[in-house]
Amino acid sequence: MAVFTPVSLDDLTQWLSQFPLGKALAIKGISSGIENSNFFIDTEAGEYVLTVFEKLSFEQLPFYLELMRHLAQRGVAVPAPIANADGSIINALHGKPAAIVSKLAGESQMSPGPVHCYAVGEMLAKMHLAARDFAIKQPNLRGLSWWRETAPVVLPFLPEEIQQLLRAELQFQEDFAETETFNNLPNGPVHADLFRNNVMFDGDRLTGFFDFYFAGCDTWLFDLAVTVNDWCIDVHTGGLDETRVAAMLDGYRSVQPFSIDEQLAWQPMLRAAALRFWLSRLYDFYLPRPAEMLTPLDPTDFERILRQRIAHPAPALV
Repeated sequence: MAVFTPVSLDDLTQWLSQFPLGKALAIKGISSGIENSNFFIDTEAGEYVLTVFEKLSFEQLPFYLELMRHLAQRGVAVPAPIANADGSIINALHGKPAAIVSKLAGESQMSPGPVHCYAVGEMLAKMHLAARDFAIKQPNLRGLSWWRETAPVVLPFLPEEIQQLLRAELQFQEDFAETETFNNLPNGPVHADLFRNNVMFDGDRLTGFFDFYFAGCDTWLFDLAVTVNDWCIDVHTGGLDETRVAAMLDGYRSVQPFSIDEQLAWQPMLRAAALRFWLSRLYDFYLPRPAEMLTPLDPTDFERILRQRIAHPAPALV
């Protein structure tokens, strides 16, 4: 959520006239994140979030925005896209696709306890079930195919010992993806980026998930593993906090029990989730894009998490 494409109040005023939101009153860039240009906007109708998409195309975006609308219509707490007078939720701004969505109440919980982890696990399962009948199919664009393409690009920047770790883990995931266990995992639309800064709480009450722009069709277990790897760790070591892990798994299984294949796949999937974000951070660190307010994320955090997942088994999904 960096700012690659600046948008002034004058720009917003002219562009906003197509929406039933009244006049633009204020706009403020959002500094966190690394993919799109995001802004808090104040209008006569209330507060919203404006996103200008820097990589996703007009053709790709219906999956993400229609998924959010689908979930919102089914009672899942996510931002609802706002349509213009013609009914369109994707509209050009400075020549790039852009969208306005409702702003969730509350704030991100960056030091979660078990109560927060339980709530996230519970809502994640509800989201997976609510998305089962979503009609648009699009793969996770940061899945195994992207890992295969990206690893050779970042390998030349890495010391030999780190190269060996990356090659070995990619091969492990390639082999696992060929197993019957992997191919039996429940799947469908997933968030795929449910970090602490993409969830809002009002006190201990979860008010919503947002930033669905890495979503895609993948295994539900991968989505849960991504979430555990951020919400349930010791930030200094990358090791798992078993109390928080247990709370998140309890929350999830209170809605959707785990299959035998999911239980068998849990350890490899935690490693897969660590590899995905290690690779993306390596790419963004060594091949950065220019942006206002961009703060690169340290790739060694997820290298450490991956090493921990390889060396230490996580609590089982029993």
